Amino acid sequence: MKLSAALFIASVSTVSAFSGPTAFSRASSSLNSVLQKQTGESPLDPAVIAKYDSLPFPAGQILAEYVWVDAIGNTRSKTRTLTADKTSAVENLPKWNFDGSSTDQAPGDDSEVILRPCAIYKDPFRPRSDGEDNILVMCDTYTPAGDALPTNTRAQAEAWFKGKEDEEVWFGLEQEFTLLNLDERTPLGWPEFGMPLRAQGPYYCSVGPENSFGRHITDSLYKACLYAGINISGTNGEVMPGQQEYQVGPCIGIDAGDQLYMSRYILQRVCEDFQVYCTLHPKPITEGDWNGAGMHTNVSTKVMREDGGIKQIKEAIYKLGAKHAEHIQCYGTGNELRLTGAFETASIDDFTFGIANRGASVRIGRDTENDQKGYFEDRRPSSNADPYTVTGKIFDTITEDVEVPVIEALNRDVA
Repeated sequence: MKLSAALFIASVSTVSAFSGPTAFSRASSSLNSVLQKQTGESPLDPAVIAKYDSLPFPAGQILAEYVWVDAIGNTRSKTRTLTADKTSAVENLPKWNFDGSSTDQAPGDDSEVILRPCAIYKDPFRPRSDGEDNILVMCDTYTPAGDALPTNTRAQAEAWFKGKEDEEVWFGLEQEFTLLNLDERTPLGWPEFGMPLRAQGPYYCSVGPENSFGRHITDSLYKACLYAGINISGTNGEVMPGQQEYQVGPCIGIDAGDQLYMSRYILQRVCEDFQVYCTLHPKPITEGDWNGAGMHTNVSTKVMREDGGIKQIKEAIYKLGAKHAEHIQCYGTGNELRLTGAFETASIDDFTFGIANRGASVRIGRDTENDQKGYFEDRRPSSNADPYTVTGKIFDTITEDVEVPVIEALNRDVA
């Protein structure tokens, strides 16, 4: 993924797929049967859904979906009605609360957790045509006394970024994920209780029904994110069949975590519609020769983008190498299954960097080497890593005023 200033400017046209349905037809008899777990097929009749989707929203009233991160890094949400005048800016939105004992974020005898609105996005699941927008609200979590919960990693990341705005740090996050049937064990395109007949190779950025599995989901995610205002910059099929990727960024500072978490929420909602199970586990298939899933993190500060910025890029990489173990600890769970030194990864035990080397911990792209400025890619974070922690920790490490040992590049001519 290449970071460039041009990616900050996007022209998003109206997506016809989000126009509200207007017709209602007779419900099918399938509603009279027991709902089945059928991948790719909604268990509810679309005609029934359309009946209610066609109802107009009251003027001056907005549906606000408050989204937060639970104790294990999954997103949760609930909806409230607000007057339109309260949704013009995030600071106008009221705080809310939820039962933290049901999300492992508070004890039952003191269960109230406060939701603080942090960012607003258009709601792609409840579009309207009256000039108003229903909204998604990214929130973080606090006790009633105003203390950030231990699971509120956004608060820590915000502290890392605070006071260093002049660094103008950009992040581009590459979110890989794996799509499975609702049995939660069989990836799309795989035989049940078996493996594909062909080894990985033909599936990456592929076309054709024998190669590409889940394109309808990533395309729907793409449009929904654009509609919402997420700075999604691309998608592609990944190396393992059933595995997909999308990229968010460039985003500045804390905004990267907000956008990535909201995109994960949208991804899960899209998969809910298609009745497909999505996992962010970094190594969902451990038998056989199959790639894992990561959240490669591209990083660039203002000085790195200026002439001669390669010097600052390498100094940042040396600092990351000096704290390799610390970063691995907060780069996601199950990452030891993925970072083996095989399948386009470096060993979890060793820190390396190289030019265009996808087997290194950190990669410098050819364009950056040629231009002597640009960005670097930290390839260690897993697909289930916390984007607040990852971006904040990287920024905190690379902006420290410390001297660390030089690390020799692991380039092709010496690998």
